[in-house]
Amino acid sequence: MMGLEYFSFRDLWSPAFMIFMMAIVVLYTFVIGPWRHHFANSSPVSVSRQLVFFLAIVLLYLTQGGPLSLLGHLMFTFHMTNMALAYVLVPPMLIYGIPDWLWRSAFGARIWRPAIFRYIMHPIVSLLAFILLFSLYHIPSNHDWIMTHFTVHRIYFALLFVTSMAMWWHVYCPIPEWRRISHLLTLGYIFMGGLLLTPACVMIIFAGKPLFGVYNDPQVWAQAMGYCVSGNPAELLEKFDGPTFFNMLSVIDDQQLGGIIMKLLQEGVNIAALYSVFMQWYRRDRSREKDNVLEPVGAE
Repeated sequence: MMGLEYFSFRDLWSPAFMIFMMAIVVLYTFVIGPWRHHFANSSPVSVSRQLVFFLAIVLLYLTQGGPLSLLGHLMFTFHMTNMALAYVLVPPMLIYGIPDWLWRSAFGARIWRPAIFRYIMHPIVSLLAFILLFSLYHIPSNHDWIMTHFTVHRIYFALLFVTSMAMWWHVYCPIPEWRRISHLLTLGYIFMGGLLLTPACVMIIFAGKPLFGVYNDPQVWAQAMGYCVSGNPAELLEKFDGPTFFNMLSVIDDQQLGGIIMKLLQEGVNIAALYSVFMQWYRRDRSREKDNVLEPVGAE
C-alpha cells in the first residue's frame, strides 16, 4: 500500500521509538493509578481523559516514527498531514489528557519561577515562536536543508512541538490561576494564530512550481530518506527513480493538496477550540449569575 511494502518492519515502525512511547503510556498509567496518592490534591482521572491521552500518544508516534512518518518522506501530502496532527491536534489532546494535579506537580516547583520562564511562556511569545518556526521551516531552501540534516531535523521538530504545546497551553490552560489571558482574549488568540499561519499555507497552495527538492529531486530525496530507512540511501535510487515512484499525484498536485490539508485541519481544530473556549466562558458567566441570584440580600 502506497509503496510501504518495499520497506522493512524497522523502517515502518521504528521499534526504539515505539518502545519509548509505550514507556510513556505505562508511566502515565502508573502515575494516574497506583502512584496517584503520592501527588498533592490528586483525584481520579476520567476514562475519557485517559483515552484522549492514549490517542494523542498513538498519533504522535505514527507521525514521528510510525508509517505516517515514512509516508511523509514519500509524499508532501502526508508530510503536511503529519505536521497538522503533531503540532495542531496532539498538543491540546495532551493538555486535556494530563490531569491538573499532575501539571501542578510538574510545573509548580521553584525552578520554573524565574522571570525568563514567564517571558518564554508569555502568550504572544509562545504564539509567535511557533508561527515563526513553522513558517521558516517551509521556506523551500530551509525545508530541504533541515530534512537532509538528521540532528538539526530532530532538534527543529522538538522545538516545534514544545512551542506548539506552549501556544495551545494558553488556549486550554487546565489550571485557572495560571491562565494569563481572559476567555475573550483567548478567542482572539485562536483567530490570530490561524491568520498568522495562513501565508505559509497560501505560498504552498498557490505556488506554480515545485518548491521542495525532497519531493521532486531524486538526489535530495535519497539523502533525506537515509535518515529514516536502513541500508545505503544510494540503493534507493537503484530501485526507484525518486519520490515520484510512490506518488499517485503530480508534484504540483501533491504540494497543493498538502497545503490544503494543513489549512483545513488547522481551521477545523481552531473552530473546535473557539467553540470550547466560548462555552467555558458562557458556563462561567452563567454560574456567576446564578450565584448572585441565590446570594441572600441580608439577614433580618
